[in-house]
Amino acid sequence: MTRDELAAAYAFGLDAFQVRALDALDAGRSVVVAAPTGSGKTLVAEYALAKALSEGGKAFYTTPLKALSNQKFGDLVAQHGAERVGLLTGDISRNGEAPVVVMTTEVLRNMLYAASPTLRGLRYVVLDEVHYLQDRERGPVWEEVIIHTPPDVDLVCLSATVSNAEELADWVGTVRGATDAVIEERRPVELTHWYAVADRAGEDVRLLPTFVEGRPNPEAAGLDAAAARPGAVGGGRGGLRAAGRHRTPRREEIVEELGGRAMLPAITFIFSRAGCDDAVRQCLRAGLRLTTGAEREAIRAVAEAKVEVLSDADLAALGYGEWMTGLEAGLAAHHAGLVPPFKEAVEVCFAAGLVKAVFATETLSLGINMPARSVVIEKLSKFGGERHEMLTPGEYTQLTGRAGRRGIDDVGHAVVVWSPFVPFDQVAGLASTRSYALTSSFRPTYNMAVNLVRQYPPDEAHHLLNLSFAQYHADRDVVRLEAQIERTTSLLAKAAADATCELGDVEEYRASAVGDVDLPIGGRPDRRAAVAAALERLRPGDVITLGGGKSAGRVVVVTTGHRRGADVRIGALRPDRRWLNLTARDFAFPPRKRAAVDVPVPYAPRATSFQRELARRLGALDGVGRVAEDDAVLADEGSDADRDRASRRTAADATVADCPDLRRHLAATARADRLRKDLRRLNRRVEGRSDSLARQLDRVLEVLTAWGYVDGWSLTEAGSALASTYTECDLLVVEALRRGLFDGHDPTAVAALASAFTFESRRGPKGAGPPPEPWFPSSRVRRCWTELEALAGSLNAAEEQAGLPRTRSPDPGFFAAAYGWAAGEDLGEVIAEEELTGGDFVRNVKRLVDLLGGMAAVAERPDTAQALAGAAERLQRGVVAASSVLVGPEPPVDPELPVGPELPVGPEPPVGPEPPVDPEPPVGPEPPVDPEPPDTSQVPVQDPSVGG
Repeated sequence: MTRDELAAAYAFGLDAFQVRALDALDAGRSVVVAAPTGSGKTLVAEYALAKALSEGGKAFYTTPLKALSNQKFGDLVAQHGAERVGLLTGDISRNGEAPVVVMTTEVLRNMLYAASPTLRGLRYVVLDEVHYLQDRERGPVWEEVIIHTPPDVDLVCLSATVSNAEELADWVGTVRGATDAVIEERRPVELTHWYAVADRAGEDVRLLPTFVEGRPNPEAAGLDAAAARPGAVGGGRGGLRAAGRHRTPRREEIVEELGGRAMLPAITFIFSRAGCDDAVRQCLRAGLRLTTGAEREAIRAVAEAKVEVLSDADLAALGYGEWMTGLEAGLAAHHAGLVPPFKEAVEVCFAAGLVKAVFATETLSLGINMPARSVVIEKLSKFGGERHEMLTPGEYTQLTGRAGRRGIDDVGHAVVVWSPFVPFDQVAGLASTRSYALTSSFRPTYNMAVNLVRQYPPDEAHHLLNLSFAQYHADRDVVRLEAQIERTTSLLAKAAADATCELGDVEEYRASAVGDVDLPIGGRPDRRAAVAAALERLRPGDVITLGGGKSAGRVVVVTTGHRRGADVRIGALRPDRRWLNLTARDFAFPPRKRAAVDVPVPYAPRATSFQRELARRLGALDGVGRVAEDDAVLADEGSDADRDRASRRTAADATVADCPDLRRHLAATARADRLRKDLRRLNRRVEGRSDSLARQLDRVLEVLTAWGYVDGWSLTEAGSALASTYTECDLLVVEALRRGLFDGHDPTAVAALASAFTFESRRGPKGAGPPPEPWFPSSRVRRCWTELEALAGSLNAAEEQAGLPRTRSPDPGFFAAAYGWAAGEDLGEVIAEEELTGGDFVRNVKRLVDLLGGMAAVAERPDTAQALAGAAERLQRGVVAASSVLVGPEPPVDPELPVGPELPVGPEPPVGPEPPVDPEPPVGPEPPVDPEPPDTSQVPVQDPSVGG
């Protein structure tokens, strides 16, 4: 396909950024294309594929998810024909020697390490979603591919809009040669931001524009002020309770409001699977029906085609009836807890305009092609595994990227729901922030280390690691950090000079003043609380000292009381009978009682005779007439006369407390403390950044040498097995095989034991309770598990001693489910007993099948390899096998139905730099294995890609 043919096939013609990218490819350069969702980045990739075909070469199209690989495979087969397009996802092979092959990024990494003959003739590699390189678990794979791909292969790197795309392109150019950065910041569809709030007194929902004339809407900002008025503030954790006339709109109210404004279809992001399911039920209970009779018939046709491979028993166990009721009403949930056939039906119906409202977790923001007219974000915080955290600007951009369908909508809508716990300025800040930087998660792994040893001499292996984006980024950071250290050191020297007092040690005085107080003296709110507490303890007759201004000297407390509100207020008298009214605002540090005088009787604080006598008694105190140690500083700075009197005090009598510049000294001392902490932090960061990845490789090799995988700069037999094992727990898996923990078991027991490497219990908020006690099919499996736990502990100890990240501990939480499914139990029985969702069960079994196949390929004993392969075969049945089938064309949608026009060629799914909350992104169907797959003997079987 020529450029003109491609432009003619593309519904909107070529944009300027696309032309720049195609020019770069024609000139023999690699490209990094960073552009918003739906802008047409894929067209650049399609051009590279067409060039490879026209030149008689090969092209690989890589994606981060198996679902995306399946989707792209279908698109390319439609464009180029089935005989010219292949698919490799680790466990699935279809036409793998075709000139265009779609694959997960891990498959290509494995090919590169194994020097697979499939690489011959390769001309282009497309790295879709290249910003995935910052993903904590899987990100290093992208950098490995960029570094190890043969130098005569050009790369097409497709990325979401990031603020440092030029830096990424510069790094790719450093590693591979001429590379152009092609950046497009303009969205293809304009995005309008809204703020949704409801009236407590009625059923009205208002959509307020977030911005008016480019600035935050003052009417929306006024909602915060109304909630904070006296009488409108409630208790409760985290901030204000809903008060006054405003409240958070209900989910069905928002859907109705969007429908009334012609802003459907909409995706509402709810960062909880249960919340998504509840939203559908709430809308149904409220009587929402968004579909016509003809649309419901079309929905049933799509759903039945997707689930026809499932048995009635499976459908009953998966809650098919309730799910179908919502779908027919035009309402659906979409999250990783659903089995793939259910999710695929939702996706097809939504894309066809049949389903109008989807409630989804953020897994939907990655990969699946489901653009909407509107996106609703219910909350701006999400649970990150240990605590709730606010969305980042990148996450907000990623989620709202689905709003607005090119060629269908003139405007997309992003709606944030009002909450009393999040001020409007935070909402406006997220909506107005456009940039976020891409960082690297690259680090040497055990598998990477043994593959480097196998293929390269030591100096080249270390050099390749230092070519990584992580090292490139770290070295640039060191320069920036060193500049920060220089500035901080200069500021610290100035602060230390300002904190120096000829009358004594200011730091010692400050510590002494704070040391007598029980409450913390940290930031301003803590200091104010400590001062108020100290004032509460004072009684009439107590003597305190003041310093640093016109009122410096001793005073005696005469009265104590409170202002309207909560402020403590004291009346005090100086020896010259001058009356002072003091509150916490007048003190920099909590006052301490220095002495006490007897209060005259009768107590008449405002009587002249009372004040005269009390002042006389104050003046008669021995040793208190001089301000011996100032513990409070009034806000005024003092007159010249005060300063003169202070300067005339003799060195023998004067202390730090007498210094007229005490306030400035104390502020400088506090500033110096902060700067010292900043300096220590910066130095630690420089030390960490300066620790090169080559040195980290050496530490990994130390562990591998101690454990018998590397001998000098060569691999042992165990090292060769490790080189073909691609999983998060790679070394632990191979070591368990070496120690015979999988020997002598039947396939069902093997399935249970191996699941410890792939399963990870879902983490909930603190206080959710400990995980349930593990179940073991036999005492022998229990003994093997105990040995595996001990083995993991030994590895973690070795890693800690070497200064390496700890390998994730094995998890026995899936033992019963894996055993039961391998033994032939029904789906309903398995997921009911283990309290698993259908989606979680399918995903974990498919990951386990992948692992078992990889373990079978490297097991030394034939009977163990046979048991591992048998376990994988037993698990691949029922709903698991059905979720791995690439279905045929979608059932036709009645042309009379009011569905939207076809989407343009090449829209991108919304993407962002941050991984989803759910442990696994949504998965899609996978094609069946060909009876005679191509020769992949040079390619390791195991593929750990998420979503399998």
